[in-house]
Amino acid sequence: MRLALFLLAVLAGASAAAAFDLAPREQAALDQGRPFVDVRPAADGDSGLIQAAIDIEASPEVVFSVIADCDLAPRMVMSLKSCRITERDPAGRWDVREQVSKMTFLPSVRNVFRSDYEPPRAIRFHRVSGDLKVYEGEWRIEPRGAGARVTYEAQVGTPFRVPRPLARMGLRMEVPRALLALRREALARARAYGR
Repeated sequence: MRLALFLLAVLAGASAAAAFDLAPREQAALDQGRPFVDVRPAADGDSGLIQAAIDIEASPEVVFSVIADCDLAPRMVMSLKSCRITERDPAGRWDVREQVSKMTFLPSVRNVFRSDYEPPRAIRFHRVSGDLKVYEGEWRIEPRGAGARVTYEAQVGTPFRVPRPLARMGLRMEVPRALLALRREALARARAYGR
């Protein structure tokens, strides 16, 4: 599970032009308040692809602000020890972040990535440097009634070999937990701001 948390932490920082389509069963899960997560190996064999979605009863602006909040990230992802912004566009269109994750029995992993912002609809990110071999993806936030649908797509390659079944199993358990933490933090922020 800690491996999955690490992988999610490095993801928290995907690339598609629009949100992916959901099958009726997946849509039904979202309608019942559950997150959707799909994890599978990438074609290169050394990285993994993640697709995930959750509905949140908060405005897209609030959800966007929570996803982009570097200080809040360690509260949402257990293995994430730090997140700091190292460079920032004065106009707020992009930033570069350094995240450090640490799991029991594994060395710390440093990930530096650039996030490009399209408030309140999208955050696209890609690897700049650090220990990960591959790191790119996108968060999409779409209005849905009084709230928002958040979709996440990413490709990640870890710096060390991880048995695929173990990584997929861990991510299928831990990514939903992180999405539920995102929902919790967005709802708290929405209440605090009255949105």
